[in-house]
Formats: sequence, C-alpha cells, structure tokens
Amino acid sequence: MIKVKNLSYRYPKEQEDTIQEISFSVPKGEIFGFLGPSGAGKSTTQKILIGILKEYRGNVQINQQELNHINADYYERIGVGFEFPNFYQKFTGLENLEFFSKLYKNDIQNPRKLLEKVGLSDATNVKFNHYSKGMKMRLNFCRVLLNNPDILFLDEPTSGLDPANAKNIRDLILLEKEKGKTIIITTHNMDTADKICDRVAFMVDGKIALIDQPKQLKVAYGEKVLLVEYQSFTGPKQETFALDQLHDNQRFQHILAHHEILTMHTQEATLEDIFMRITGRTLQ
Repeated sequence: MIKVKNLSYRYPKEQEDTIQEISFSVPKGEIFGFLGPSGAGKSTTQKILIGILKEYRGNVQINQQELNHINADYYERIGVGFEFPNFYQKFTGLENLEFFSKLYKNDIQNPRKLLEKVGLSDATNVKFNHYSKGMKMRLNFCRVLLNNPDILFLDEPTSGLDPANAKNIRDLILLEKEKGKTIIITTHNMDTADKICDRVAFMVDGKIALIDQPKQLKVAYGEKVLLVEYQSFTGPKQETFALDQLHDNQRFQHILAHHEILTMHTQEATLEDIFMRITGRTLQ
C-alpha cells in the first residue's frame, strides 16, 4: 500500500534536512508505528504521506502511484487524526461531523453511530469548546473514520485519554485493521505501539534506526530468564531462573512443590528499554 525510498525533506530556511533518506514499506492491512521522541521527524513523515508537504526528495508511492502524481481523490481514501484536533468551537460534536461530512463526495458513516462508538453519545449536542481534551481526541477519531478511509493516519491517537477510553480507541483501531485498512501511527507512547502495531520503526534525528515487530524486539533484547516471586516461611522472596532447560532445574521444581507462587514472569524488555539501547535516546 505504501512504499517509501530514500525520502528526505528540508523545511524552508532550515540548514539541515528534517528527514534524512529514510526507506520503509507498509503492506495493505498492517498497523505500522513510528516510535520516537518529539522532534524525531515522525509528524513530518506523516505530513508528507498525507500530501501536506510537497517538496520532498526521493520516492513515495501509495498503491503503486507516486504521491506527487495523485489527484484530489486521494483525500477521499484517507482519514487523518492530528495530535491537536481542530474543530469549530461553537459547533456541537454532531454539527462538526455533519459539516465535515459535506466535504466528501463518497458516502460517509453515520455521525451519531460514530459518536456512540467512542462513548460520546451524551455529548452529541454539547459545543466543542466545552469538550475536555479526552473528548476532543475521541471526536477527532470519529472524523478519521467519517469517510470510511482505506488508509488511516493517526498522530498520538490515545493522547489525553484515560485508560478505559484509550483501550476503547485501541480496540476500534484493531477493528479497522480487521476490515483490511492500512494504519500509520506516530507516537512516543510505547504502550500504544506495543499493544496494536504489527511493526514499529524507531525514529530519531530524522533517521530510522530499526524496523521490526514489537514481540520480536522484546524477545531478541530481553533476558531469557524467569522471575519467580513466592511466599517463603519468612515472607515473600524472588528468584530468577534461566529459561534454558528450566524443566530440569531442581531448585525451580522445589519452589513449585513447596511454596505458594505469588507471581511468575519472563523478563522481556520493553519497547522503551530497547529504543534507549539502540538509539541512546529516551522517548520523551
């Protein structure tokens, strides 16, 4: 669906490229995440893919067509959710969606049903300037889905959301994937990337340092040990055991047979741990 080769971009009046010869591809139906700190180039890359920034160098193909040659119909096929939602302050949530629906030639989804999906049914007729940050982000996601797009571009989609609403948005994103949609996410939230992305690209200083599946990364960079917390006669204790030949480890078998197990976890690295190890930078 998306193929990028040697992409570079420099903002006017800047001395250096913000994006420096990055290459990646995203097949149809994949959730692909750009993971990196603020200023890494994630949003600039997304703006190029959306078509906002034109004067790039390199090749960007969307469904085998060079992006520079794609006409306005392209915007009928994509949905975009910026990190900072921009709506009409005096319109209600419903009025905003009804207004934006008129910008599309093709059929749009029912705005009321979209509001219901994200838990905004009670705020249908509330003006946007009375929405909280989390409500604005959920309305923003409704607008992304309004034209039933083939490609979704999401910038920090769970920013400002409480855990319950963040999970709901992640679940809705996964539902779009099940429909065969291609989804590009830019975030510095490793939890979001870990839970829903098929692959992630570590981005720092305008370059891609690594692309891989979150699970593969955690296995490759994690310690192959098992941490066991158990109740001993003197209180809770912890011991670690190598995963290799664990079934033959007599100490491990003794603990299982004679003590109450409190917790037991393999020691996988987090995406944030791996990002810091590879790039030497934090995600903040």
